[in-house]
Amino acid sequence: MKRIVAVNGKKELGTFIDFPHELYKQDPNYVPELFIAQRDLLSPGKHPFFKHSTLQTFLAYDGDKVVGRIAAIQNNNHNTINGANDGFFGFFDCYNDQETADLLLNTAAKWLKDKKLDSMIGPVNFSTNEICALLIQGFDGPPVAMMPYNKPYYLQLLETAGFHKKVDLRAYRFTAGNYNDRSSKLVTALEERLTRSNIIIRKIEVKNFNKEAEAIREVYNKAWDKNTGFVPMTPDEFDYTAKDLKMILDPDFCLLAEQEGKIVGFALAVPDINQVLIKIKRGRLFPTGLFKLLTQKSKIQGIRILLLGVVDGYRKMGIEACLYGRIIQSFQKKKMTYAEASWTLDHNEMINKPIEQIGGELYRKYRILEKAI
Repeated sequence: MKRIVAVNGKKELGTFIDFPHELYKQDPNYVPELFIAQRDLLSPGKHPFFKHSTLQTFLAYDGDKVVGRIAAIQNNNHNTINGANDGFFGFFDCYNDQETADLLLNTAAKWLKDKKLDSMIGPVNFSTNEICALLIQGFDGPPVAMMPYNKPYYLQLLETAGFHKKVDLRAYRFTAGNYNDRSSKLVTALEERLTRSNIIIRKIEVKNFNKEAEAIREVYNKAWDKNTGFVPMTPDEFDYTAKDLKMILDPDFCLLAEQEGKIVGFALAVPDINQVLIKIKRGRLFPTGLFKLLTQKSKIQGIRILLLGVVDGYRKMGIEACLYGRIIQSFQKKKMTYAEASWTLDHNEMINKPIEQIGGELYRKYRILEKAI
């Protein structure tokens, strides 16, 4: 007999975090999330999301065996900023069983309806600022840093439960020597042109990290404000994320465009830390995981181009090309073997076309789905 249990204590939360390890134990592409990071993410008082919003996590049991999990999410900032009345679901994992999936999704839907919300969108783990979407194309390898991964059957489970496409996301891949490095070769000329407008491209100053992060947050919130369902990050949320990113930050891949002291654009690529995390059993740093993390970081051979944005009024000046070119130069210098640019909106031709023109291969697609409740 299948049943749902609301997660309310530390032990249940641990079970919730650990369930994917069992579900994916035979999958060579599965990358376990770090336990302590997931625990903090889902704990009120730890993550700043809970200062303005709320969620409830649930486990599905078949007898004594855990067979699925889900989180129902009320993101008040999303609804206030977008003039919406949406609910979300995230952290969805399930065996290939429609009855279990329906039980989880219906339980989350009821929780959201009780909050007077009208729709259910997901998978979204809080907002599009965190890990979101369902992998629907490109199951042939592990995900890169901070990108989702799931079983191929998830899409059918959700569609059978009445969900339909809201928006698709893209991931592009570059491999060493298999891309157009024209922007890299033109960087000097492009930067000279930008200097006539008093715009310079520089690396982040790690010693002034907090000050730099504050300026980057302002650009981030302005540059992405027209993206579907975008929610500006609060100062606390951005600081929380920046603190995590700082641990794997390579200044050569964190670049700022600055005009007379004002940041008008930035690009961030991060080492693909999943090359290390995939080897850390059940996401535990102790007793051996921390050693692997510290000793193998320098062996990472790939990057994820995570963010590249320029504020309105400074676009189409060549700043984007300079940022991409500088990242390509560092990629070449470090003799890395692959890069992923992700994610981009499926319909964002202003971003997708330039990526394709420099040799980016569209190799993975993701989907956010929705349903009225």
